[in-house]
Amino acid sequence: MGGESRGSIAFFATYRPPVPLDIFSCPVPPSSAHDELRLSDGDSYNYNGRPIPPAALKTLLRRPSVASKLGRLSADVDVDVDAGRVSGLVFVSERKDGLETLHVALRFAGDDKPKVLALADIFGDADFCGVRMEDVGGVGGGYKKGSRTVDHSLVYVSTKEPVKDRRRPWTVVYKTNLKTGNTERLTPADAFDLSPAVSPSGKRVAVASFQGKPWDGEVEDLQTDIYLMNADKPPLGRSPQPVIRNGGWPTWGSDDVLFFHRRVDTGRVIPLPSSKRHERYWSVFRYTISTGEIARVTPEGLDAVTPAAISETKVAVATIRQKSELTDERRSPAQHRHIEIFDITGESVQITLKTRPLADHFNPFVLDGGSRMGYHRCTSELLQEGEGSIPRHFHKLQSPHEDVGLFRVSGVFPTISKDGSMLAFVDNEFKAVWVADNQGLRIIHKCTGPNSVFSPMWNQKKDTLYVCMGPSFSAKDPLEIHAFFDVSQRTGRRHRHRRLTEGGFNNAFPSSSPDGSRFVFRSTRDHMDDDPKKRSKNLYIMEDGELGEGGGRGVTRLTFGGRVTDTHCQWSPRGDWVVFASNRGKPDGLPDADPDDKPDGLGYFAVYLVSVSKPDVVVRVIRSAGDTIAGHVNHPVFSPDMRSIAVTSDLAAVSADPISLPLFVHSVRPYGDIFVVDIDPDDIEKNKDVDAFRRVTHSRYENSTPAWTMFATDDPHAQWNVLVTNRDIISYKPACPYAYPGGGESWHMTGHLCLGQHKRCC
Repeated sequence: MGGESRGSIAFFATYRPPVPLDIFSCPVPPSSAHDELRLSDGDSYNYNGRPIPPAALKTLLRRPSVASKLGRLSADVDVDVDAGRVSGLVFVSERKDGLETLHVALRFAGDDKPKVLALADIFGDADFCGVRMEDVGGVGGGYKKGSRTVDHSLVYVSTKEPVKDRRRPWTVVYKTNLKTGNTERLTPADAFDLSPAVSPSGKRVAVASFQGKPWDGEVEDLQTDIYLMNADKPPLGRSPQPVIRNGGWPTWGSDDVLFFHRRVDTGRVIPLPSSKRHERYWSVFRYTISTGEIARVTPEGLDAVTPAAISETKVAVATIRQKSELTDERRSPAQHRHIEIFDITGESVQITLKTRPLADHFNPFVLDGGSRMGYHRCTSELLQEGEGSIPRHFHKLQSPHEDVGLFRVSGVFPTISKDGSMLAFVDNEFKAVWVADNQGLRIIHKCTGPNSVFSPMWNQKKDTLYVCMGPSFSAKDPLEIHAFFDVSQRTGRRHRHRRLTEGGFNNAFPSSSPDGSRFVFRSTRDHMDDDPKKRSKNLYIMEDGELGEGGGRGVTRLTFGGRVTDTHCQWSPRGDWVVFASNRGKPDGLPDADPDDKPDGLGYFAVYLVSVSKPDVVVRVIRSAGDTIAGHVNHPVFSPDMRSIAVTSDLAAVSADPISLPLFVHSVRPYGDIFVVDIDPDDIEKNKDVDAFRRVTHSRYENSTPAWTMFATDDPHAQWNVLVTNRDIISYKPACPYAYPGGGESWHMTGHLCLGQHKRCC
C-alpha cells in the first residue's frame, strides 16, 4: 500500500467549475472575441492573475533557479524586459498536486504559451512545501529608502501555518524577497487577512482583515475591515485601527486613493411567494486616505465587485447588471458577470460584453497602464455544440498525512465498496448514479423528471448499492431509499433494484451494518409536522437491509432528539457505534432560521456517536460553534481502523472572499474543508468534545462528502484506482448539458443544482 497505511479519503469539491478556468486579457475597448489574448497556458485551472512590474521581473529573471529552468535568456535581461520581449504574470493554479498555489508565467515574444514555474521552483521548498492554499500575488518594494533601494518582494496569502483555534481563518499575508528568497509574515500574530494589495510606490499593503473580531459563520458578506501596513518592516507599521470599516478587496488608485467593494442593504424588503428577501447589492467605493472621504463609484442598484484600480479616477470591476433566478432557463448577457470600467463621473466602458457576452468573467486586473484588462473565465468555448461534453477528472492530491491518501472525485457523495473494487457517486446534476471499476465508468441509473438521486452508499458486505431518490434538499417532500443489487455484474440491462422505504417520509443517508443485514438512516417518520420549520429528523435502523419495510421485520428508532435534525449517519466498521451530524444542543437564543428565511439547521451542526446496543448513550465528539449560528460539522465518516473520524466542516472559516468565487451566485452555504479528529475506538465515553483536529484540504471551494476506504490509491485491489492520477486521463459526459460553446453557461456553471427547474436540463 505504499505509505498510505491507513487507506485513503475521497471527496468532492462543490462549486468548483466543471470547465477549467484560464486567464485572458483584451484591449480597452475591445471590438470582438478575436481581441482576446490567453495569458496562461491552458494547463489545469488558472485564476487570480496579477502582472509582475518590469523592475521586479528583472530581479526575478536574474535568479539562477529561474535562468537554469528557462535556458533561453539573453545576456542582458534588462534589454529583454525593456523591449517587451518578456513579460511576467503571477497567478493561482491547481496543477501541482492539486493544490491551489501561486505560479509565475513568463511569456517570451514569439511563443504561443508562457513558461510556468511554481514558487518552489524559484525559491526552493523551505517556504513553499506542504499542503496549503496560496492566493492573490502582488509585488512590493522597489522604492528608495535613504541611500538604498528596497528589494522587490512578492506579497501573497497562504494558509500554510496551522491555527489551533476553531473557526479562525488560516489566511495570513507573507512577503518573499525576489532577490534573496527570504520569506516574512506581514500579518500580525492572531490576525487573519485576505486580498492584499500593494500601493503603486510599493511601500504599503492594504488588506481586508478579520483583525479584532471573530468570524461569525458568514459566507456571503464577510464584512472585513481594511487595514494598512508598511511593506518593509513586518508586522510593524500596521495601522492600529482600520482605515475602512466593512470593506473588502482593496485596490490602490494611487498612494492616497483606495477602491474597495461593500454590500449595501437598501432597507427595502422584496416579497416572495413563500417568504421575503432584503434587497441588497454590491457597490465599489473610492476612499481618499488624506481626507477620509468615501464616495460611491458604481451606480446604485448595480452589483459591482472585485475592483482593480486603473488610476485615482478609474476602476475596473466585475458587474452583474440584471438579477437572475433559478427558474431562468438561460441567462441573458446582462445576467452574466462582466468586466467594465467606471470613472468617478459615472461613465462606463464595457469590456467583456463585447468579447463573450454569454460567459462569466472574474476578478479583473490592470495591464499596460490600463490599455488592457485581464481577468479569468471558464474555457467553455472548447465544448462541442449541444454535447455538454465537459471533462470530469479524478485527481490524486497531496495529503498532509503520509499514512492517508487523498483524491478528488468529479461527482458528489463518493462511496467505495468494502473490497475496494468499485467507486460510486452521483453526478453534479443529481440525475445519474455512476460506478467506476477496473473497466472504467458506467451509469447504473438515470433519474428523469423533477426527482434527483443522491447519497449512494455501498452495503458493507454485499454487492448492493443504496441510493436516495426524490426532491433534493427539501424537508417537506418525501425521499425514498432504493437498493441496487449485483452492481458489479455488467449485464447489459438495467440493474435489479427495489424501493426499501414506504409511507412518504423524508428518508435519506443509509449506511449498512458490517454484516450487511441492516442499515441505519435518517427519517421524518415520527415528526411529519405541517410546518417544515418544526419538522424533525431522527435516526432509524431498517431491520431488513434487502427487502426493506416490505420484509416485515420493521424499523427500529435509534435516536430520540426531539425537535432536531439528526442526519448524515454512518455505521461503524466494527458495528457497535453510529456516527452522525446533528443540530441538537443549539442554544435557545439562536434563531430557527436566518433573516433570509433559510431552513432551520443551517448552522450549529455538531458530530455525535450513539451506541447501537444502548441508544441512550450519545456522546458529542465535535462541538459546533459556541453561541452563533455558525458551526457546520457534517458528513462524518469513520476511518476503517476506527481511530479517526473525517468530517466536512468550517473549522478553518473561509479562505477567500466568497463574492470573488466563480460559482457563488445562488449557491447554498459552503461547509469548508475536510478535517480529521482522532477518537478512542474502544470507549465511547472518552470521545466527548474532542478539541484537537487536523486539516486535510485547503481550498477556496467547499470540499465535502468524504469517504474513507482501507485501500490506498495505489493498491492493486482498489480497481477504481486506474481512474485516479496526478494528471487527467478519464472523463465522462454529464447527464445535463449545462455549458454552451462560445463561452456560455447555464445555471450549473454558477454553482447550483439541477432540481428539475429548467427545461434544458430536465
